Amino acid sequence: MPIRTASLNPQIKKNGAVLHLAIASRTQSQGADAAPSELEQTLRQERRQLKEEKVQRAAKAAAAPAPKVKAVKIAKPKVAKEAKVKAPKEAKVAAPKDAKGAKAKPTRAEKLVKKADALEAAKKSARKSAKT
Repeated sequence: MPIRTASLNPQIKKNGAVLHLAIASRTQSQGADAAPSELEQTLRQERRQLKEEKVQRAAKAAAAPAPKVKAVKIAKPKVAKEAKVKAPKEAKVAAPKDAKGAKAKPTRAEKLVKKADALEAAKKSARKSAKT
């Protein structure tokens, strides 16, 4: 019987379960003193073979753990590229700024001061009553 699985534990477990059922059925029907059946004998022999195969595989694995062969990359020499010659760029002429563009933006501090002044003015202003 060819064994194709990497681990024999599942096969040994299945064989043990079937063997247990065979022994239990024999003892129930014929008694514990009866001779084992052919099925029981073949199951015991198969289980013994599986356990021996497991021990052999473990010994083989422990004896000579050979490293796997790995592919080696060969570095190719890089060819230097020729430098590209670029045409010289024309000098940019600075355009005069518009009146709007020259205006400076207010800073964060100035914005906060303006907001605080607006809040103070709103608090101090006289509130009109809803009745009038």
